[in-house]
Amino acid sequence: MAAPALVLRNVLLPGGRTADITMQEGKVLHAGAGAGGKADRTIDCTGLYVLPAAVDMHVHMRGGPQSAKEDWATGSRSALAGGVTVVLDQPNTIPPIIRPDALRARVLEAKTHSLCSFAINSGVTQDTPIRSMWDAGAMAFGETFFAPSSNGEAITPGDLESALREISACGALATIHAEEVGPGDDNDLASHNRIRSVEGELRAVREVGRCNTAGCRLHFCHMSTRNSVIAASALGSVEVTPHHLFLSRERFADTDALGKVNPPLRSGKEQNDLWEAWDKITVIASDHAPHTPAEKRAAFPDAPAGIPGVETMVPLLMAAVLEKRVTLPDVIRKTSQAPAEILGIPCAGLDPGDRADVALYPKKAVAIDPDSLHSRCGFSPFSGLPAVFPRMVILGGEVVCEEGEFTCGSPQWFAGKGYCP
Repeated sequence: MAAPALVLRNVLLPGGRTADITMQEGKVLHAGAGAGGKADRTIDCTGLYVLPAAVDMHVHMRGGPQSAKEDWATGSRSALAGGVTVVLDQPNTIPPIIRPDALRARVLEAKTHSLCSFAINSGVTQDTPIRSMWDAGAMAFGETFFAPSSNGEAITPGDLESALREISACGALATIHAEEVGPGDDNDLASHNRIRSVEGELRAVREVGRCNTAGCRLHFCHMSTRNSVIAASALGSVEVTPHHLFLSRERFADTDALGKVNPPLRSGKEQNDLWEAWDKITVIASDHAPHTPAEKRAAFPDAPAGIPGVETMVPLLMAAVLEKRVTLPDVIRKTSQAPAEILGIPCAGLDPGDRADVALYPKKAVAIDPDSLHSRCGFSPFSGLPAVFPRMVILGGEVVCEEGEFTCGSPQWFAGKGYCP
């Protein structure tokens, strides 16, 4: 047998035991005392948190005519710098991913430029060929817009019911953007919150449940309130973003579109209430949605909704671990294990046979500095908040990010279970 490519020594495992982790050919080969043979590289992990790398189930990597906001090269660097080695790209691109040829083109674009592993979702419209998209390798279907959003066309209840029937017949997952958009001017954060209300979000979740007559497997994206999380958890898996956990609209001037996102940032009270539903949250995902600073500085009604977050997602949670607000096992579960299980991809971890994707974190937080982040958009609404960024990130047993320097490893395309080459 060839010498192991990488050995991590003195790794503190979640159960409290210290072990050496041997990695070879993209997987964990051995976890225990000592490592046989001479490794290509040995890393001492004393004093570091060693975590299975994250899977971000909700990113918008832009590219194409939106490359000024982000593309696969910059977005994947941002992911790796935040301890994320797998991203699930959403289909409301330009053009949207609603035909097999568009899906194949998107996969090729990511294969050519991405430094992290990835999967691609199919959009859902009235005439999307669901079975053909499944055969072409779509990981899941959505985010399916049950309310209009930036570059996202809303679907009617009747069309959603029909789509869920087709998606269920494939044995696939439907991911849902559940909101209700009411009437009124959208002139500031307060009116944006009022139009896309907490009550409307809850009603939309319940309506999606009524539409799911086929019993399709559901995943609810970016739930922003405690009651929505509880209602959605009875219907499927539930995703919450760091911006809904760590930000409230009171953090921003009322006309500051840096805080404009769908669903909206809620009040400080609603933000605190959302934390009370922590145990009902299945997954933390970023909804990484970069726009240019010029776009976000436009008059509030004209500014696009969405904020970047793939690089800061896990670091914010790691700072919360240091503050004892959440536990390390919870962070691992909600950012790595649960997303992998929902998507049906191999789990990253520290046990033999696991995907050898891990991130090494110091035990000290720093203030988030937007100028040090890697997204092309160049801003962050989390500026100044405490975060713990990984010192090193390993993908497939290879160090791909170390102290801000990136190396091209061996990222994978994770096709959906229906893929027919």
